Formats: sequence, C-alpha cells, structure tokens
Amino acid sequence: MSFPRIWLFDLDNTLHDASSRIFPHINRSMREYIEEHIGVDEVEATRIRQDYWARYGATLLGMVRHHGTDPGHFLWHTHQFENLRRLVVHDGALRGMLRRLPGRKIVFSNAPRHYTEAILDILGVRRLFDAVWCIERLRFQPKPLPEAFRRLLHGERVRPQQCVFVEDTPANLKTAKRLGMKTVLIARGTRVPAWVDLRLKSALDLPRALHKL
Repeated sequence: MSFPRIWLFDLDNTLHDASSRIFPHINRSMREYIEEHIGVDEVEATRIRQDYWARYGATLLGMVRHHGTDPGHFLWHTHQFENLRRLVVHDGALRGMLRRLPGRKIVFSNAPRHYTEAILDILGVRRLFDAVWCIERLRFQPKPLPEAFRRLLHGERVRPQQCVFVEDTPANLKTAKRLGMKTVLIARGTRVPAWVDLRLKSALDLPRALHKL
C-alpha cells in the first residue's frame, strides 16, 4: 500500500487469547441465558447457541431474530466476570508491536462495549487505538455481515482499500476481502483460504511482515 494504512483489529483471539479461559465462561453464560429465557434444557441450549453462531456469526443475532431477545440485556448478562483480569491471557509485547505499526489503529469487535473496553484496559493498549467499534456501535449487526463493515467505514470516513483487517475468523475476513480490504488471518493452522492475503501465527508478527502486504 502506498497510502496510509488503517489497521482494523479484531479483539478476541487476535489481540489476546480468549479460547483458554474467557470463551468457556462466555459460552456457559450464553447457555444458561438461553436455558432461562427460552425454557430449554442444557443440551438444547448448547445446540441453539452453536447453531446461531454458525448461521449468523453471533449467537446474539439468532436470539434477536428468533426469540425477540433484547440485545443489550443479552450481552450484559453473558459478559459478566467475577475477575476478568485473572482470565486474560496475553503477551506483554503487544504494546510495543502496536507502537511500531505505522498508521491508524481501530478495534473492530462483535463483543459489547463494557467487555471490549475492559479487555483493552487490562492489555494496557486502549490509548494506542484511535477508535473502538463494538457491537452496540454497529447497531447490533455483527461481522461477517457487510452492514457492520460499511457502518465502520462510513463512520471513520475511510475506504476499504485503505484498510488491513487482522482477524482470527476466516468468514469475517471473507467479507472484508470482498469489500476491497487487505486481510490477515491470525491462526496456527496451515490452511489459508483464497481470500486471505497473509497468515500469521500471532499479531505480534505484523511489523516483520509489512512488506508482504
């Protein structure tokens, strides 16, 4: 890219490891929420949660569409943690990497604002980002929906061709690529979908891979 880059970063499993401790907690909270508010057992609640995530990219969207769930209520109650700091797994080198990375930096997450801001504070990187776009600001239209991307692009007054999207979920990168963004997949596997421009094992490797974008 010859023009200034706009870096769009996913949050969970991109800037920190959410799979080991945080996601099991959120998945359990979502399952319990579904059990209570739909009136199903644990097995059915787990099936519903997984089905909606696979179909819509977010359990939230399925709950809203099929059960009339209030999105704010759902997100608040499924993202409560007794001690979030203890659950966050991250590399202290993240701050240095973000400082070395040229261009504007924006968080682009399907998570709710209170959780996103808390994670960024724990990581010590909030001040390194120029903007934070989470699910409320996206009007509850999550990635990979094109509407989520267009709302961010319009709000930030940038073109997709200026953007590099760094994300761990291939489906979200597919939408970004279709819109004209550069795409970076954070994954340890070797499979690289056709719509991914660059695969890295960690976002910490970005500065060393700039020449490949």
